[in-house]
Amino acid sequence: MKRLLFYCQHILGIGHLIRSMEIVKGLTAEFHVCFLNGGEPIADFPVPFGVEVVQLPPLKTDDEFSELHLPAGFESLEAVFAARSQQMLTVLQRFQPDLLMVELFPFGRRRFSPELVPLIEAARDRGTRIVSSLRDIVVTKQDQARHEAKVVKLINRYFDLLLIHGDPQFMPLERSFSRVADLNCPVYYTGYVVQGDAYGAKSEVGSRKSEISEPLILASVGGGRFGHDLLRTVAQASKYLEGRIPHQIQMFTGPFSPDDVYVPLRELAATRPNLTVERYTPDLLAYMGRAALSINMGGYNTTLNVLKTGVRSLLLPFTGNGDQEQTIRAARLEELGVVSMIRPDDLQPERLAERMVDYLQSQPSPMRFDLNGVASTARILTEFAAEAIAA
Repeated sequence: MKRLLFYCQHILGIGHLIRSMEIVKGLTAEFHVCFLNGGEPIADFPVPFGVEVVQLPPLKTDDEFSELHLPAGFESLEAVFAARSQQMLTVLQRFQPDLLMVELFPFGRRRFSPELVPLIEAARDRGTRIVSSLRDIVVTKQDQARHEAKVVKLINRYFDLLLIHGDPQFMPLERSFSRVADLNCPVYYTGYVVQGDAYGAKSEVGSRKSEISEPLILASVGGGRFGHDLLRTVAQASKYLEGRIPHQIQMFTGPFSPDDVYVPLRELAATRPNLTVERYTPDLLAYMGRAALSINMGGYNTTLNVLKTGVRSLLLPFTGNGDQEQTIRAARLEELGVVSMIRPDDLQPERLAERMVDYLQSQPSPMRFDLNGVASTARILTEFAAEAIAA
C-alpha cells in the first residue's frame, strides 16, 4: 500500500483541520496515512481508523494578524520551528512516504516556510511527490501582485500537483488568484470536501432525540476564537423568541471559546428554557441536518455542511484583517438564494430575532454543486501515486 504524509496547520479556527481530516478519511483505503498536526489538539476530535497522528508543538493565534503564541517550554519562534522541523524530518525518514500533501501552503501559511521548505526539499531528495491541498478561495493580500509572484515561484519550484477543493462552475480559483495559468504543475478541481459521519461514532443527535424540541435552531462559530458577538446576540435574541414560535436554540461556542465568553452564555442559558449552550460536538453535521435554521460563521466547512443538508442558513462572514474569503463565498450563495448573510447592523438581539422568524418562513433555493471532493481527491491521488511509481 502506498504511503502519504499530510501536513496541516490550523492557527485560528478548526476548519483547516476538519477539511484535512475528512480528505484523509477518504484516502485510507488506498494509502497508509501519517498526519502532521501543527495546531492545537482538540479533545474528542474524531480520527479515521488506521491514521497515525503526529502532534507537533502546537502554534496558534488569537486572530489572523497577531503573533504566533509559543508552546510551553519555548522562548522563541525560531526554536519552535527548529524543533518542529527536526520532528517532521524524523517522521519523513521513518515513514518514507510516496506523497507529501501540504494543506494551504504556499497560497497561505508562508510564515511556516522555515519548517516547510526543509521538509519539502528533503522529501523531494528522496523521490517523494509534493501535492498542495487548497480550498476554493485564496485570502487576498495588501500587495496581491507580490504575493502571487511568490506563490507561483514556490509552486513551480517544489510542487508536482495542485488540488483545488472547489467547483469551478461556482467559484473558479481565478476569482481570488489571477495567475493560475502561470503554474507549471497539473491543476485539478476535486469538488467541495463535505463531512461524512463521525467515523463510525454513534450519533450524538440520535441519543438526544427526546431532548431536542422542534424546530431546532442551531448556532455555531467553528473553533470559537472569534464570532463572540454573534453568539451573544443569538443568546440574547432567545428572549424575543420565547413564547413567539415553537423552537429550541442549540448553541456550540467552539472548543477554543474563552471562559469569559462561554461561562456567561451558560449562565444565561440556565435562565432561558429555549436555549442550550455547549462548547463542542464532533456531530455538528447531524445537528445541522436536524435543524430548521442554522446561524453560523461562514467558514468553508460550515458552508459546505449547509449545502449538503439544505438547511436554511444565516451566515456571518469573518472579516478580520480585511479577509474577504468568507464574504466572497457567502455573497455568491446569497445571490443564488441559497443562504442569507448577516450584516454587522443585524447584531442586535431584537433585530436578529425578527430575521430568524422571517427566515424560518422562507425556503432556500435548491442548487447543485460538486460535493464529491473526498472521493475525487482519493481517485486523483491514487492515480498520481501509481504514475509516480511507474515512472
